This record gives sequence, structure tokens and C-alpha cells, in this order.
Amino acid sequence: MTLTLPSRRSFLKSAAGMAATAAAAKLALPGGAWAATSTPEVTGAKLGYIALTDSAPLIIALEKGLFAKHGMPDVLVEKQASWGATRDNMALGSANGGIDGGHILRPKVHLYSTGKVMQNNQPLPMYTLLGLNENCQGLSVMQAYADLGVGLDSAPLKDVFAAKKAAGAEVPVAMTFPGGTHDLWMRYWLAAGGIDPTKDVDLIVVPPPQMVANMKVGNMEAFCVGEPWNEQLVNQGIGFTATTTGELWLNHPEKVLGMRADWVDANPNATVALMMAVMEAQIWCEDAANKDEMAEIIGRRQWYNVPTADISGRIKGEFNYGNGKKVSDPSLAMTFWRNGATSFPWKSLDSWFITENKRWGYFPGDLDTKATVDATNRSDLWLQAAAGLGLDTSGFGDSRGVETFFDGKIFDPANPDAYLDSLSIKAMA
Repeated sequence: MTLTLPSRRSFLKSAAGMAATAAAAKLALPGGAWAATSTPEVTGAKLGYIALTDSAPLIIALEKGLFAKHGMPDVLVEKQASWGATRDNMALGSANGGIDGGHILRPKVHLYSTGKVMQNNQPLPMYTLLGLNENCQGLSVMQAYADLGVGLDSAPLKDVFAAKKAAGAEVPVAMTFPGGTHDLWMRYWLAAGGIDPTKDVDLIVVPPPQMVANMKVGNMEAFCVGEPWNEQLVNQGIGFTATTTGELWLNHPEKVLGMRADWVDANPNATVALMMAVMEAQIWCEDAANKDEMAEIIGRRQWYNVPTADISGRIKGEFNYGNGKKVSDPSLAMTFWRNGATSFPWKSLDSWFITENKRWGYFPGDLDTKATVDATNRSDLWLQAAAGLGLDTSGFGDSRGVETFFDGKIFDPANPDAYLDSLSIKAMA
């Protein structure tokens, strides 16, 4: 797979310069359209975000004027209180005071579109437009367990949790949204260590910005959330990171730019313009020379209201786990572009999320995975946006190939049932 990028300098050209680049490349789009010169149907959209480092491309696209550069000067990027609030505002749409799309957990596109998590199970058709990031979520545990040896292997917690249950106590373990990425990472990690997440713990939902405060007062034994909250937990001495999610599954997908399908269908040119702006921002965020500035920008009061020190380490691959372990490993850092592979919305990755949600009973086993993915994944629009930016898109298709997890499990998107059959702990409907 190859994706040849223009120089960083060319990505910082004016809108006119970018249009010239695309025209020179002679990259025609379906229907004869030209992403770089097609006029957006609207000049704005309302995009939501949660205070998590992986929303950075949306914030940078706004702060650096990239939405305006691509003909969308009136884009708003609005903070959401929780993933539940994001869902409710997405259901409203901007016409009713809500949002048109934004930074969301990748499985939410499927959960919304099927109506699984919507009020009255009413489907809200959604599209996955691009992947915002990979890696760098965290599985964190209260400081009292730091000497147990819990890490990538969750098994040292098994007897502790079992004793609490036997004594009639609850074992609250937090994630951010049922069926979302953090829920699935927590469940996978626990199950791999022989802990049944449906029986041996009590999974609770806590908004990302509230994780640290809740662990501080003893409301949870462990949590899974994105940055900067794991790093803040360590910096405050409240808990430690047992493992990062990149250690569970290297280069795993995480958040996406998801949009209401009706908005995209009504505004195809504006959609491609939005995507071009965000893709440029992803490339900017990926550049090591920009990491400190990125941390300073997103940490500002109007965005995350978090000290830069709680952001800057892990985005560079510098991990202080908080239990005496320190690692410098750029491969585990949050990626935003990775030569395009992070951003491209591989359909095979959507298939894993649907399969894993079948594993835990969020989706029925007979849900048509391929039909669901095909109805929601707009990789075709990603290719249009990439063409508008003058990129070589050869080598991108539906599948990223076979995926391998830390415990040796294999997911072949051509045979998801074999993956399910290999799992000893599951709760399929």
C-alpha cells in the first residue's frame, strides 16, 4: 500500500494553491466533479467533540483556518458533555439545536444507524467518513493495586475482584459508552485475563472528563478512556496505566469523523470540503514538529481546559505508567495520519467492531455485517477528498487484512465467525 504525500509546505498553501495542485494532478472524481473546485452547498456545519486528544484534528482544522480554506468558514466545533449527549444532539441535528456530525466512537455509527442506542430504537442513518486516530487509549487501575503486577495481563485482578463479589460488594469498572470503543477495549482486556466482564465486574458509564475525579473518590476500580485522562490520573498520583490499547492491538482504529447521512446526502461537496480540511489537520497533527503546539492549543480553556503536561507526553510516545514503569515507544503514540492508513476508513475494521458487539450481545448474531458496513462506510468520499488534495490513493481498498491481537487471537474479516468461535468468554444474544 502506498500513499504519496505532497511536502508539508504544499499542505500549507492557500486554497487557490491547493486547487491548482489538484488540477495539475488531473485527478477526476466520480461524475466529473472536482473536489478542490466544487463549491460547497453550505458554508458551515455543527460538529461535536468530547475533550479527548483524538478530537485534535477538528480543533486544529478550525484554529488553523483549514475549514475556511476549503470554503467552509462557518463550521462550528462544539464541546459535548458526554457520549450520551453527543448521541442526543446528533439525533436533533443542527436544524433543531443539535449537531450534524463530529468526533465520535467508531461503533457509534453502527449503533446509531441500527437504532440500537437511540430513543425508541429509532434508526439514525449515519456515515463514517474518515478515521481520526489510532492507538493511545488507556486501561487504568486504582493506585491500591499497583503492586499486584497487573499490566497487559489483567489476570492478577481476578482473585481481587472475585473476593469483592463474594463479600457482596460491587466491582465498578468504567467505560464511556455501551458498545463503544472503550467498552470493547475494557471487555477484551478483562476477558483475555479470564475475567468475565458480564459477570465478574459491574460495568458503569462515566463521561471521559469525569474519569479522574471519580477514581479519586473511589467510585471505580478501573477505567478505560482516551487521553489526556490516563496521563492526568498518573500525574495526580491517583492511579496507574495497566496497559495502553495499542499494546492490545497495534494501530487499532479509534474515533471517526461521523456525520448524519441526511446532511451528507444533501451536501456532498461540503462534505468533501470538510474532509479535506480535517485530513490536512491530521497531517499537521502527525508532524513531530507540531506536537507541542498541538498540546498547547487543545489544552486551552475553551477546548479541554487541561494542563499541557497532561497531553504532551503520550502524543510523543513517552509513557509514564504510574507504577514505576516508563516507556519511550513512538509506535504506541496516538497516530493521526500514518501515511493515510489511519485516516482511511477501512471497511474490514468496521466489520471487527460489529463482530465484537455481537460477541457481547449488543447486536444480534444474525445482523448482516456486510450490509451494515456498506450502508454506513463512505470510503468513496475519502478517496474523493484525497484526490482533491492531490494525493496518490493507490493501494486502498475494503480490507486492511488479517488483524492480530496481543493474546494471539486472529480476526480475518473474510471469516468473522472463526474469530467468534475462538473466544471462550462471550455473551452473544
